[in-house]
Amino acid sequence: MAELWALAAGDLARLIGTREVSSREVVQAHLARIAEVNPQVNAITVVLEEQALDAADAADRALRDGTAPGPLCGVPMTVKENVDVAGSATTLGIVPLRDAVAQRDAQHIAQLRAAGAIPLGRTNMPEFGIRWHTDNDLRGATRNPWSAGHTPGGSSGGDAAAVATGLTPLGIGNDGAGSLRWPAQCCGVAALKPSLGRIAQRGQASPFAFQLLGVHGPIARRVADLRLAFDHMCGHAPGDPWYAPVPLRGPAPATPIGVAAVTGLDADPRVTAAVRQAAKLLADAGYRVTESLPTALDRASEIYTQIMSSYGRVHEEQPPVETVASKGFVQFWAAYEEIWTRAGGRAAFDPMMERAAILRAWADWTDSTPLVLAPICTIPAFPVGADLDSEWLAGWPAALRMSVVANLLGLPSVAVPTGLADGLPQAVQIIGPRFREDLCLDAAAAIEVGTPPLTPIDPR
Repeated sequence: MAELWALAAGDLARLIGTREVSSREVVQAHLARIAEVNPQVNAITVVLEEQALDAADAADRALRDGTAPGPLCGVPMTVKENVDVAGSATTLGIVPLRDAVAQRDAQHIAQLRAAGAIPLGRTNMPEFGIRWHTDNDLRGATRNPWSAGHTPGGSSGGDAAAVATGLTPLGIGNDGAGSLRWPAQCCGVAALKPSLGRIAQRGQASPFAFQLLGVHGPIARRVADLRLAFDHMCGHAPGDPWYAPVPLRGPAPATPIGVAAVTGLDADPRVTAAVRQAAKLLADAGYRVTESLPTALDRASEIYTQIMSSYGRVHEEQPPVETVASKGFVQFWAAYEEIWTRAGGRAAFDPMMERAAILRAWADWTDSTPLVLAPICTIPAFPVGADLDSEWLAGWPAALRMSVVANLLGLPSVAVPTGLADGLPQAVQIIGPRFREDLCLDAAAAIEVGTPPLTPIDPR
């Protein structure tokens, strides 16, 4: 049997549930891996060793007493530092919140605990979750395990690097502008951005833009583990106005299922090659794949930017950024602010009305091809420091269009690796109709079957 830290979440749950291994053994194996590898990647910021071992012992006692194992019984998970975990600080990656200890779990974390998962540590993120590279003054930079000279992505970069290196089989982050999918691309792992309304949000303290555009989701090394975690994050959510109690499995679609492969963007050749490779794998698996381009993609990116700019703040008056953020973030924002403002394009009379029009156009475009195969970002992982250069950053909003359109329209998307190019992981995303995560996961699994596993890896 492989090292316990190298096994998938589903395999660990099965071994623990049948008492072939103990949850304590699994947690200890991951703690040892963290002690060995985390200093090289700085993915996990706080190790919850005592709490995790206590939870593992409780799980083992329950199994000995004959309690039926939960679906994630004794499986470790890490949680991004902008998600509440009882007894641990929700820092958002900034120094002023280093002591902001949560009194209770976020609802989806409580649901995962109820399924048997064990929080093992907190993971790194850029300040406020705004930057697409993971670094901050509170915790320092996370390093890409494939290449220390390239970004691990952001904002869920800590979880992606932790999953890629076997520090955890399961990471829990969130995605407001590709923040699960982009780190998954950079680190060679899989991620699920669920539909708007699937998983409970923070509620009334969260700005409107984050209620509309941001969602929580899992990162894992295998698509099956995304499904396993997702199935236990979607419980009843009182107080969340967006929550919809929709079945996790929808009706069987007409076959062959149509897929629109987006290859006509001005993308890096390695990214386009990854989409074409995934398209072939889907066609071989029985999907009907055609090449196509979405309508109103540029305008969707502009409307996304307008909504986030106008309604993404907690306070009407924000403190000067240099008083709460690192020198690196200040430099990033100084380079990006004008580009971000320009990316909003022509001001909409009513951005939500335009959003509805774009959603109708998207529905018409995907009428016969309900799934969309597309780049996550049109470039691979960028060199560390590139996002501090305004000239380089000028192309970033366009590079991320196929990710933010899914956020704007509330659509599910699964990121899945396709292999390596020049030593860096490549990945694609499958975007589907709202609440059809099942279709996205099925298609991602078909791509995964034809792709040799990339992770876990030792840092390079």
